[in-house]
Amino acid sequence: MASRPCDGCGQKVSIAGGIADIWSLTNDPTEGIVLELGDDTEHFLCYDCIDRLPDDREVTAGDVADL
Repeated sequence: MASRPCDGCGQKVSIAGGIADIWSLTNDPTEGIVLELGDDTEHFLCYDCIDRLPDDREVTAGDVADL
């Protein structure tokens, strides 16, 4: 399984699929996604950081930096 650091908290996050899983029989889920934010930036965030983003306005890179 491949991993990538979360842009919010910096923790390594599992990324399912791809060549890393070709010989593995594990079925681990992906623990984050890439979000395109209101300021046209993209950030890979774990689900915990996504839950901490504001939901009352458009999210920007500044909000990710505040995590």
